[in-house]
Amino acid sequence: MLRLTKVRKEYEGFSLDCSLKVQEGCVTGLIGKNGAGKSTTFKAILGLLKTDGGSIEILGKPVHEIGNKEKENIGVVMSDAGFSGYLTIQDLIPMLKSMYRNFHEEEFQRKCKNFRLPMNKKIKEFSTGMKRKLQVLAALTHEARLLILDEPTAGLDVVARDELLDMLRSYMEQEGRSILVSSHISSDLEGLCDDIYMIDDGKIVFYEETDVLLDRYGILKVTPAQFERIEQEQILRHKKEEFGYSCLTDQRQFFQENYPDIAIEKGNIDELMMMMIRGEK
Repeated sequence: MLRLTKVRKEYEGFSLDCSLKVQEGCVTGLIGKNGAGKSTTFKAILGLLKTDGGSIEILGKPVHEIGNKEKENIGVVMSDAGFSGYLTIQDLIPMLKSMYRNFHEEEFQRKCKNFRLPMNKKIKEFSTGMKRKLQVLAALTHEARLLILDEPTAGLDVVARDELLDMLRSYMEQEGRSILVSSHISSDLEGLCDDIYMIDDGKIVFYEETDVLLDRYGILKVTPAQFERIEQEQILRHKKEEFGYSCLTDQRQFFQENYPDIAIEKGNIDELMMMMIRGEK
């Protein structure tokens, strides 16, 4: 559905060098701290900036060959873009109908009502969360095969985030669809994504299937003496703490079986991201 191969973009003080792929039927997450390169990657995919090298394929075609017909199969939410604030949702509907032949007006209006979005209020008067809900609803209601969602849950409260994530799960129930989604709220991705890439300073530094990450990865809490005697080759990153060391491993079961005296916590995406960025090899 989507493939980036050594895509490069140079800015003063920042360099993007990114390779990733999104397979059909999968939800792929892209995580990283603010400024790591998530939005730059999304803009490169959508042709919103000129890259300095590499290749991008969307729906089996090079990005520069994507025409209007293919673009109708892509739904987009960008963290720093949206609809004109001087429009209302009622104004927006005929525009969406003209842009997308498969736009489902009734479904769109029903979901706007469910999300309590006012139909005749100017979008500039919406809260940040309301604007984000509107963007996501527009992306979901024209039968897109590929969704590209940059921070779709940003600005939403816990209930609205849960509702939105349920909508994305429902979207994926139909065959032949895929999602690339970024978020700094890592817990949103654990129950949604099939696999996860982590980007830091413009580079992909980690990739794993989500089930494998949650099943095999762990954080060891060890004293300096314990740190010296454990198998270092099984440690991906370590970080000095007051009590000794925190260590990231992808062999949690090995340490549970062979080091019963060591405290071992099940890994999650937030801890993984912190250890991969702040930890030492």
